[in-house]
Amino acid sequence: MRKRILNPVSMFIIGLVLGALSRIFDIYTQNLGNIFSQMAVWILFGTLISIYSHTKKNAMINIFPFCIGMLITYYAAAIISHGVYSKVFILGWTLFALASPAMAYFAWMTKEKGIFPKVIGVGIVAVSVLSSVILFDRLRVYDFVIDALLIYFLFFKKTER
Repeated sequence: MRKRILNPVSMFIIGLVLGALSRIFDIYTQNLGNIFSQMAVWILFGTLISIYSHTKKNAMINIFPFCIGMLITYYAAAIISHGVYSKVFILGWTLFALASPAMAYFAWMTKEKGIFPKVIGVGIVAVSVLSSVILFDRLRVYDFVIDALLIYFLFFKKTER
């Protein structure tokens, strides 16, 4: 089942769907729109895709089409709906997508043994927390939920490799 979902084609399609849903949430539901417009939830999704991929290479190959798919439909829907968006955000999210394979490589390593994988895991959680504080003013209730899920999957949940 994992192989059927965690492949580049499926990840691209899931990214397309989540990008469109994210834009719909922005338009019709303020709370979900806020959650899916922030970086923490995408860090969680990217981390899950990475740690459940079978190899580092698969993690890198799976995450990029996911991010690109999400960006394509989100900004296409923003253009079609005459939504508010800025070139700075487009550039920022594009850079995030371009860097996602390198981030997936390290996220995959968090399930390995040793101190270095734990340091990487702490770094992922720290970036999630800091992105909420620095980019979006403060931590909200859903940030605590997202970060708790990150901690659970990075440090407590076992994965089969």
